[in-house]
Amino acid sequence: VQRLNAAVDVHSHEIKERQDPALRNTRAGTPLSGDGTTGRRDLGGMLAWPKPHCEPFRELLAHKKLVPYLLELCGPGYRMDHLPLLISQLKGSEGFQLHGGPVKSDGRFNPTLQYRCVNGEFFNSLLAMSVQLTDHGESDGGFAVVRGSHKMNFPVPDAFMHGEIGKEHLYQPVTRAGDVVFFSEATVHGALPWNAERERRIALYRFAPSTCAYGRMYAPQWPEDMLQGLTPAQRAVLEPPYANRLDRPLVRDADADPDVESR
Repeated sequence: VQRLNAAVDVHSHEIKERQDPALRNTRAGTPLSGDGTTGRRDLGGMLAWPKPHCEPFRELLAHKKLVPYLLELCGPGYRMDHLPLLISQLKGSEGFQLHGGPVKSDGRFNPTLQYRCVNGEFFNSLLAMSVQLTDHGESDGGFAVVRGSHKMNFPVPDAFMHGEIGKEHLYQPVTRAGDVVFFSEATVHGALPWNAERERRIALYRFAPSTCAYGRMYAPQWPEDMLQGLTPAQRAVLEPPYANRLDRPLVRDADADPDVESR
């Protein structure tokens, strides 16, 4: 965590606050909009930063403590779907209106955000991994989730998505710096306004099974400066979507080179 935060500190001048109304993550005047002025702050490009600043972020792609969870929740051949994003909030910052879920706002099936458990095996079409770089105490704000919504079959009312009703159903987990929160993007989630005096920081990654893709950042390929100096396991996680049996390198152990599965 110290290495991650130190790298962010060096690049903190690159953080962009969402001040343009078109870029805000909440509807003005709603309970999730914070003080109405302070916007969420974003920072990207961490995997391509010069060494040593990129290294702790790259290590999270195939970290020995995280690989077992990624294999369990996404399966062998898990891949990074989105470029990672550093999210920062200062006191009064807006949150993020609720989003996600396995059905669309009109009640239709949402094929890109799905969760299943079949014969004891999990399937998540898109999995978020939120690495906590600061503490999140009770009532501090930040990430919030509607527990159980990954199984819902009915759309969520618009007023609920903006925090105007049903606030008692929003769960904000208490976490400490160094904790990691995994959640299916099929779960309705968002963020509450930040209330604490200290800055909030998380590093957000999104992963998918080997044949699934939501984002298109991998096409035609990831940025070249992001690929230089990766370990074989880290590089395997950046493979584009295709079936495991087509000679895909599979990360099974963070300390070993990937296996190649063939027809």
